[in-house]
Amino acid sequence: MTVMNFSMYSAFLLGLLGLAFHRTHLLAALICLEGMMLSLFIMLTIWSVLTKSSILLISPMILLTLSACEAGMGLSILVATTRTHGSDLMQNMNLLQC
Repeated sequence: MTVMNFSMYSAFLLGLLGLAFHRTHLLAALICLEGMMLSLFIMLTIWSVLTKSSILLISPMILLTLSACEAGMGLSILVATTRTHGSDLMQNMNLLQC
């Protein structure tokens, strides 16, 4: 395993561990998700460049577009919950309440 592979795998796993263990604030969860998506983007970009396939070159851009949409939706949910609940704490959010 090369140093680049190890660093990309560890970046993804750090984002996953941060998402699993630090779930107090919604903003922290969104940042962990963004870190995971960016490490996937870098891994997919490196893989498509190394294979020299012209078909795979569009897939990192699709992933980056979906990541931007996910970030925009997450931030809009963050603003909406902060306005309604007063904070972004995950313990205040209950799916059973309307």
